[in-house]
Amino acid sequence: MYKCEYFKIQELVPRHVYDERGEKAWELLDENMLVTLDQLRRAFGSITVNNWHTGGDRQWSGLRTNDSPYGSQYSQHRFGRAADCLFNHSDVEAVRDVILSQPERFLLINSVELDTSWLHFDVRNCDRIKTYKP
Repeated sequence: MYKCEYFKIQELVPRHVYDERGEKAWELLDENMLVTLDQLRRAFGSITVNNWHTGGDRQWSGLRTNDSPYGSQYSQHRFGRAADCLFNHSDVEAVRDVILSQPERFLLINSVELDTSWLHFDVRNCDRIKTYKP
């Protein structure tokens, strides 16, 4: 089982999932998404996904359960295959540009959302790299 080098499980799941499953919550997340989060962290510096565990208001930017107020029924977040990332030291547009212009650097990213102030990436099963707008 893969566990991220740079992220705690609390940063990737909502509070109630962590309260119910603790470290077993890693089992709910796709390994390709986790590997990619570590790659992005190494390439672009610190990243915030969820921050509820430090008093912040983000808890639905990683795994989304059925009680999440965000996303569609088939959102990749619901399958543990997506993350919405805020970069603390890099411009999100620059990060998106690198991913789209150098896809060989991030071989597991298959989809990227455009025109957002965060990076949504996912590792869905599709032709690389699918882009879409909210």
